[in-house]
Amino acid sequence: MGGVRHFVYSLFALAAVEWPLRAQRASGELRLEVVDSTGAGLQAGCALTSQSAGVKLAFRTSPAGRYTAKPLPFGPFHLHCERPGFSAASSLVEIQSEIPRTLRITLGVAAVETTIVVRDEDTLLDPQRTGSLQQAGSELLSQRRSAAPGRGVLEMVNTQPGWLLEANGVLHPRGSEYDVQYVIDGVPLYDNRSPGFAQSLGIEEFQSMKIMTGGYPAEFGRRLGGVIEVVTNRESRPGFHAKAALEAGSFEARKAFVSGQYTQGRTTAGLSAEGFLTARYLDPPVEENFTNHGSGAGFSGRLERDWTGSSRTRFYMHHRQAGFLVPNENLQQTAGQRQDRAAMETMGLVSHQQVLSPSVVGHFRLMGRDTSALLWSNSLSTPIQPVQNRGFREFYGLGSLLWNRGRHEWKAGVEAIRTSIRERFAFRITEYEIEGKPIFDENVPATFRFQDQGHSREQSAFVQDLIRLGRLTLSAGLRWDHYQLRVNEHGLSPRLAAAWHVPSAGLLIRACYDRAFQPPAVENVLLASSNLVRNLGGEGFFFPLRPSRGHFYEAGFSKSIFSKLRMDGVWYRRQFRNFADDSLLFNTGVSFPIAFDRAVIRGYEAKLEIPRWGRVSGYASYSNMTGHGYLPVGGGMFLGEDADRLLAQGSFAITQDQRNTARARVRAELHRRLWTAWGGGYNSGLPVEMEGVADHALLESQYGEQILNRVNFSRGRVRPSFSLDASAGWDVWNKEARAVRLQFDALNLTNRLNVINFTGLFSGTALEPRRSFALRLEVAF
Repeated sequence: MGGVRHFVYSLFALAAVEWPLRAQRASGELRLEVVDSTGAGLQAGCALTSQSAGVKLAFRTSPAGRYTAKPLPFGPFHLHCERPGFSAASSLVEIQSEIPRTLRITLGVAAVETTIVVRDEDTLLDPQRTGSLQQAGSELLSQRRSAAPGRGVLEMVNTQPGWLLEANGVLHPRGSEYDVQYVIDGVPLYDNRSPGFAQSLGIEEFQSMKIMTGGYPAEFGRRLGGVIEVVTNRESRPGFHAKAALEAGSFEARKAFVSGQYTQGRTTAGLSAEGFLTARYLDPPVEENFTNHGSGAGFSGRLERDWTGSSRTRFYMHHRQAGFLVPNENLQQTAGQRQDRAAMETMGLVSHQQVLSPSVVGHFRLMGRDTSALLWSNSLSTPIQPVQNRGFREFYGLGSLLWNRGRHEWKAGVEAIRTSIRERFAFRITEYEIEGKPIFDENVPATFRFQDQGHSREQSAFVQDLIRLGRLTLSAGLRWDHYQLRVNEHGLSPRLAAAWHVPSAGLLIRACYDRAFQPPAVENVLLASSNLVRNLGGEGFFFPLRPSRGHFYEAGFSKSIFSKLRMDGVWYRRQFRNFADDSLLFNTGVSFPIAFDRAVIRGYEAKLEIPRWGRVSGYASYSNMTGHGYLPVGGGMFLGEDADRLLAQGSFAITQDQRNTARARVRAELHRRLWTAWGGGYNSGLPVEMEGVADHALLESQYGEQILNRVNFSRGRVRPSFSLDASAGWDVWNKEARAVRLQFDALNLTNRLNVINFTGLFSGTALEPRRSFALRLEVAF
């Protein structure tokens, strides 16, 4: 990693020399003051709720009657405040801007009889939402279904329409492979965050999540398949507060998380730590789950200071690492193969917000991080013995200015990324054929080595305007991106969106167009960008790895039903040039970025959601998607005659072409402290990429007969999968800020064998877990 000292020095050097660049991502802030009829401050108990944003926040104002709720997702909120001896007050509050909203609530002396009308349906629809967006608040995150270590965030996202969770926790939004963007407290991360690539983000550390798949403002760029925006926990109450979570489950899984935060005056400091052990880290290729142990740990720290009412600075850092084994196939286990992998990351960021006037806000952020991934194999590895040591050091700066003028809210900014990439990769072929079946062409060399370093430079600039015209909301923007590594390209990306609100019908109609410029993935990008066709025994042409360019079209609606349910529907079409995908090196989890000449993806999605109807809440969603890619292909690492074969074919179903996906979950409160939930998922099956007639004898030796029975070779697809899950929760103790919660989860109750992927050129073989259980204990005070 080049040393922690070097990394820290580099981070401070960047902060000293880089000029302030643009801030991304939007959230709001409510500054509340509760007073009596004379104007004196009152300490009061308040609740801020939004069904559209998934927020349910209870708090108590200071003795002077003040409280700042931050950060808040955009949308309508119900605010309710009360104090004994005074009449309660309720208000509908709109948070639709990054400019802090100030609100003063007056509580009068209580009358003999007071009637308070609170209408939850007023927050069911966000009348200014112009794109596909789903939100998860703290309550939904805390009652989530248990997940394998490192997959909490991924499993939550996978419940949303349009998202597909493939082998080893790799998310695919609307058919895209690498194009997932994570945003932590306003700073985007563009690399693959699945467990096989990096120690994943810990969901216990987050208080809210926003998931987007369309209608992106111009400030979003580089990865637009889908955006996952998370906000780390922030406690506004004074004094010390802590949270701990312990979980144990099947496959010897053990997880622990602890965090603490102290607030005094205008300063807040917090620390958190987590760790896990498991005997099933990756998705194995065989039922026996050979060599699949994993462990990991991480910690984070944050410091926030409100210098004045208009100036705030926040520091955040984390270090995470994981070590795990690559699961073996049957023949590899018999041969004695052992392959180890490790991933680690250190990141630090500083952000500053400055309110320049009641209508102007500036944001500035700097970030630096160092990420590495390793793979090593023993001498018994078969049919190939790979070794890898890769990583990158990234420095990121951003800054923006937002100003509100009448019906317009303008935002403009610039951004820069500088990345130093290092790659070392080698292999030795140990078997050219298995049981008489050729695995590699004889022209493939027995050994191969690659080592290189590179520096990528990326710059961006954008301007956008949000226009509010009564029931009509318009969003228009323009973004410019430049990318330079092995190629030097730039692109202009216009963004247009509109939403029309019909209050009398409880209806919101929207449409949008996004143009995308998406640079290649950073994982093994130097190797994939090098002309190695002849070095690897091929005779085909080499096509350079270039940024993907896309046109995204979308139209949809949101409709309230009985003022209690919300129905969302959307139709979309995406057209790509240089469509990004990856090729996988057997079951190692090591992949190489590729780009097909073009691709077309289309589909529609629907979701029926019950935020809360009495004691019942839940959702049901359905997605239909088809995707076709067109050759030739650029990048990757293909052995032998694979390059020739890829040039010879025309079109094919992309690896994420799952036609039908359904998810559902219903939660019911049996008692004010006891609840149960039932859920399920259905997948119609992914394509199987096999050349010619399958050698069933060899495949059975590798994977077993039961797995082969879950593949429809005549259709070229994995057979449909289904899972039924159940959960139960008990609030053992819940009083003000102190809580003890217990949750039990049973997953895949029918013990069904579900195959995710089956062996092919672009993917390995992976299985979902059989029946499993988990028990989680959470304590907060």
